[in-house]
Parts: sequence; C-alpha cells; structure tokens
Amino acid sequence: MATSRRHVGGERAGAGAGGVSSFAALLLGCAVVSAAAQGPRLPSDYKTLSGAAPLVVAEGGFSGLFPDSSEGAYAFAVAASAPGTAMWCDVQLTKDGVGVCLRDINMKNCTTVDQAFPARRRTHVIDGVRKTGWFAPDFTIAELQSVYLTQAIWSRTDRLDAGMYPIVNVTGLPSLVKPSPVWLNVQHPTFYKQRGLDMSSYILSTHQDLVPTVAYISSPELGFLQTISAVAGRTRTTTKLVFSFLDKALLDHSVNRTYGSLLANLTLVRSVASGIMVPKSYIWPVTGDNYLLPSTSVVTDAHKAGLEVYASDFANDRVIPYNYSYDPVAEYLSFVGDGGFSVDGVLSDYPITASEAIGCFAKLNSSKTDHGKPLVISHNGASGDYPDCTDLAYHSAIDDGADVIDCPVQVTSDGVLVCMSSVNLLDTTNVQTTPLATPLCLVPEIQSTPGIFTFNLTWASISSGALKPKISSPVSEYYLVRNPRYASQGKFLKLSDFLAMVMGNDLSGAMIIIENAAYIATSLGIDVVDSVTAALNAAGFDKQTSKQVLIQSTDSAVLVKLKQQGTRCRLVYTLPLGIGDASNSSLQDMKNFAEAVVVDRGSVFAVSYAFIEGQNRLVPDLQAAGLAVFAQVFRNEFVARPIDFFGDATVEINYYVQALGLAGLIADFPRTARRYMENTCTVLGNGMPGYMRPVEPGAIMKLLRSFQAQPPYVAPMPALNASSVEEPPLPPAAPRTVPPGGGLSGPADAAGTPAAGARHTAAVGTGLLLVVVSAALLVWADTRETVANL
Repeated sequence: MATSRRHVGGERAGAGAGGVSSFAALLLGCAVVSAAAQGPRLPSDYKTLSGAAPLVVAEGGFSGLFPDSSEGAYAFAVAASAPGTAMWCDVQLTKDGVGVCLRDINMKNCTTVDQAFPARRRTHVIDGVRKTGWFAPDFTIAELQSVYLTQAIWSRTDRLDAGMYPIVNVTGLPSLVKPSPVWLNVQHPTFYKQRGLDMSSYILSTHQDLVPTVAYISSPELGFLQTISAVAGRTRTTTKLVFSFLDKALLDHSVNRTYGSLLANLTLVRSVASGIMVPKSYIWPVTGDNYLLPSTSVVTDAHKAGLEVYASDFANDRVIPYNYSYDPVAEYLSFVGDGGFSVDGVLSDYPITASEAIGCFAKLNSSKTDHGKPLVISHNGASGDYPDCTDLAYHSAIDDGADVIDCPVQVTSDGVLVCMSSVNLLDTTNVQTTPLATPLCLVPEIQSTPGIFTFNLTWASISSGALKPKISSPVSEYYLVRNPRYASQGKFLKLSDFLAMVMGNDLSGAMIIIENAAYIATSLGIDVVDSVTAALNAAGFDKQTSKQVLIQSTDSAVLVKLKQQGTRCRLVYTLPLGIGDASNSSLQDMKNFAEAVVVDRGSVFAVSYAFIEGQNRLVPDLQAAGLAVFAQVFRNEFVARPIDFFGDATVEINYYVQALGLAGLIADFPRTARRYMENTCTVLGNGMPGYMRPVEPGAIMKLLRSFQAQPPYVAPMPALNASSVEEPPLPPAAPRTVPPGGGLSGPADAAGTPAAGARHTAAVGTGLLLVVVSAALLVWADTRETVANL
C-alpha cells in the first residue's frame, strides 16, 4: 500500500489525546489489567536465541489505526498488546536539539506541518538521495507545538487525525507507555551531523536519564552504533544495540559498505551489536508473482554468530504472499516456529495481531479433534484458495479442518445435480470464451440480468475439460486477488461425488444449499427437493447417524416441504440481506420449519464508513427464540471487515465466537476459523490475555464523536416480518420427456439450443449481449462487495 498520506484540510476541532487509555480498555472490552494477569501461557521451546517468546515491537505504537507515534497509538498499543511489548520511536532531532518521535524525517508524510508552515518547504540530500519537503531539523520544538500528527499511510483511515495528537518528545515517552520498554530507532545520524546536530550525544544523554526504560537502540548506521557501544560498554548498560539492515544493494555511508556485504560478515556486526533487524524478505524471499521462495539461513546464521534477529515490515493491511491466504497470523507463525526457526522479535503496525500469533497460536491445542461448537463450515469449499466448489476447494477445506463442507446444488440440462456456487456459469467459469457458450438468456425468476446457466449445458459438457473454473475474488476492486496460480484449476463435482467425499472423510457432515426450486420444478420438470433426498439416500446418509446433513435455503417452502416429509436433515433458513432485527411473528414462523438460520455478517452490525455504529438486535433475538445462528461469509482480506477488527480475521472471529456464541462460522478460508478453535488462550478464563478478549464494537465511533469528527449516522436496518418469511408451497414438477438418446430434456440440449417450453428468453445480437452482460457483471460485483464490506 502507499507510504504517504494526504493531509486533512481546514480547522480540526477535537478532544485531543485525553481519555485514550480508557478508550483503549473500552475497545478491548476489558480494563487494562496487570501484566501478570494479562499474560498467556507461553511455550518454553521457542527457537529464539534465548529460548524465550519472541518480542513484539509496536512500530510507533498501534500505528495501523492511530497516527504513528501519537499518544493514542502508544496508549492503545500498551492496552492491546502482550505485556512487555516494546514501544518503537523513530527519533528525529529538532533545530534546537530536542528529540521527538516521528515516523519520517520528512514531516510532510506524517504531520500537518505543511499547513502550519506552508512557506517552509526545503530540499535536502539525505543518505545520498535528494528529498523535498518539511524536515524536523528545520524547526524548533516551540514551532512544532502547533503541528499535529496524521496517519502516514494513504490506505488507512484518516478520521483519527481529528484527535489533534501533538508530537511526542522522546523524554516524555517512557511515562506515556509505562511499564512497557522503549525502543529508540535512529535513522539518519550522519545527516544530522551534517546539520550540526549530534545524535550520538543526544541518545547517550537521554539514555543515561531514562535507564532502564530504554531497552533497545537501533540504527541502520553501524558507525553510529559503534560510538554508542563504546560508551555503553564502559557503563555496563543492559540496553541492547540492534543493527538495522536496509536493501542489500544500499550503502551504509558510516562504514562505506553495502548491507549485502555486511550481512556476509555477521562477526563484525556482533562486535558492535547484540542483534540485527532485517526486512522480512531477508528471511522469506518472495517471487515476482508474490509467492514464497524457500526460507534463507539468515536466522540460523545470525543465531550461530550470537545475534538476535528481529524481522520488520509486518502490517495487517499490507499485501502478503498468497501462501498465507491473506491471513496475517499465518505470516507471523512462519517466522516464529512454523518455518523450523524463530526470530527473536517482530516489528508491527498492528501489535495485537503479533501478540495473539505468538501468545496463542504458536503452539496450538492439537487435542481438539471433535466437531464441537461452533461448527466451521466451508463456503463453496475453501474458496479463498481455490475456485468455488471444485475438487481442489473441497479437499483443501477438509485438510484445513472444516467440520462441514457445503454444496450449492444446481441442475444441468440432462437432470444431473452438481455443486456450483452460482447457477450462472458466467460467474464461476470461462464459459463465454469456449465453444460451449450458448446465446445469453434472461430468466427473471432467477436474476435480472442475462446469463448462461447450468441448465443450458449437459453434465458431459460441463465435465469435459473445455469448461474451466474461475476463482472468486470478491474484493478485486481493491486489487486483491486470490491465489492466481490456481485461478482456473480444479474439477467440478456431481452431488453424488460430493456426498461420497463427505462419507469418506472425517467430517461432521454436509451443508446442501437449495435455491430456485420452484423454477426448476415448473420449467425444468425436476423436483430438486426430492432429487436431493434421493441422492442422500443413495449415498447412505439414511442408514447412518455419525454425519449430519444440513439443508439450507432462502426459500421457506423448500424447508416446509422437507419438514412435512419427516426429513432427518437439519433445516437451515437463510435470512435476507440487510435485516437488523426480526419481529416476533417472523421468529415464530421460522421456528415452524427451521432449527437454525444463516445471517449475513452485514446484518449483525450497523456500519458507517467502515466503522461499527453498534450491534443490531438480530442475533440475540434469534437465539432467544431458540434458533441456532450461523454467520457468513468470513473472509481473510483486510478490507472485508469493519475497521473495528483491525484488518485481522482472527480478531473478528474471536468476537463472533466469544460475544455472540454462534453455532457456526461459514468461511471462505476454513483454515483460519479452524486454527482459531485450537488456540491456547480462550480456555484460560480470567487468565485469558487482554488481546484475546472481544473488542467493543462501536468504541472507535465513540472516540470519533468525542473528536466531533464522526461519520454520518446510518438509518436503522429494517426488521424481518412474517410476510417476508412465508412463501407459497412449491409447485409440482412439470412433466419431462425423454428425447432420442435417453437423456432428460431440459431448457437446452448438448449443443446449447433452448428447449421448447422453457420459460426464459434467448437474447439476440451477440455483440450487444456481450456489452449487456459485461455491464451486468460489473453491477453484480459492486453489489456483492458493498454487502461483503459491511
């Protein structure tokens, strides 16, 4: 993502940083407790140099949300992170030699300095690079009193800038973050010396005053650390010196050597420092198409040399290699044990995620082998990693620990039931670029835009290999795509094959999704409810009790029919989108035909501009009525959830499980949900660490209101009424004829010719239709993303 941000123009009214500590406690849903009570049970066999748990280093505090190095960022990092988390300060010097914490020496990128002093723009050469902007050593500390900190990253919300956070002095930081240790990072000591400012003298004098609070001092200039080391050696300080590596091709001007050559001479580095900090790509290199290469030997080499290793560049809202499935916890784990080694610390903009990864997930509770509550249910298989409803997606979901895998049932022209996430092949396949493409059809009973539907092709055509699946990327408008190497891999399955897979694996059961049953009966001549029941019986589900079958539908008539037939399946009703509550009459109606309901995540909270306003009554009302609640769809991508969950799927899942007590989680990435179920922290009761307690939805909005900078209020979501639940009974299946050759007739034969009597309109004019369907798909994508981001 971008590395600099715009500034908010005009006057900025606000409450300042007062009350941030109490806000931090509110946001986590608990008081800031002592380190002893907050700490998790830590494993004793980390492969760090000392054997202790890796250190979490909060870069500028909780800078993923608040302006970097602000009082708000530091206060929240103390409350939301593991005890002992180090608070990072990038030290800059003012014209009069006062040390301040600023993310960048060019203050244009992180403050309002350009608004306060529009005429003070300057150009300097820093480390051999010519830069233009507003620089810390060009201003006195008195002048900077009128300058406020701002969010430095373009892609992050700038609304918390309205807190008008002042620049923090280095000497004032320890009292602000107490009892956390302080990490001082010095980026440009040579440049300051050229400006007549001695960073070495400042750090040494400050360190003497703040011992033992300053636990770490780092710099990318080895010469600077040599000066500090010489004095530190005489005073027997416990402060650790850490050499920060930059790009291997760059030059450390203080010793006139490239960082690549210094990496090959760790003995020299060890003579000065006790540790090194490296970009994470030094340890796990990445290919040009964003996949991991094998890990390097940097960590083991440094440990052999007696150096600790700290990895940098961690953030939840940064694009990470596809191997991690957009899951930041998974990335941390590859650095702290899953890769066969462990770094000694990680530098993160989101220290809550680093804390939970190290404290709760580095050693999972592998004894959990049951399929207990809440169930982990796949969404079109593991559709976050492979194309929907393919063999790859289903096998991945099983390997990832899903309790239940799902099959949205569609029908082919020859009456075969298949698993496919959409009846419209344009959504899920490359059909429009193949010889199988039929004229586009408009079927108003199914959707308002033209399409090519499963019932336009036979199963033989669909499974021939000419038709390729297409991976879903529901947030592609943010340029976040899924697993491109496998974007068109995998095979589609018949329902019978899917059911055999369920029976042959350690699963709690299957979720069968039935939609468009009335249309299929009247226009295609197939009773899909009876056909699904027959398929279940043929697969042996009627002769066993170990695996449950859930049948889900938005159509209450489907569930009513199944209940009237005395089905043993568990019936699950899918609620409409955008519902915030349910009337008593609708609750009673749903109980008449369903045991459980599926709610969209966007119905759980009222959201305004990606901030949660508050929790709706829907889930508590459903549960009070005796209905089990499943929520969908959980996604890993950081843009797929409100800001209140910090771009972390685990933080979001933690809330839904602990605060809402859901019966099931329906997820594109079942591995993330399963791993959450195996964490070692939520079972600790009162000893559970603060960073694993549910956040308080709406707390950020409360803070924004105190700044008088809140987004507009959103209108309450409508309540579900009985009239929305009740559907007319399903019609009987229309007679079907058997054409020459023995296949069942349908709305299209194998060549794609619409069948007589089918209730749809074949579109004409191929060129025009392609334009129409392209526009329709864009509208469809926008609509789906609007829902997904709620």
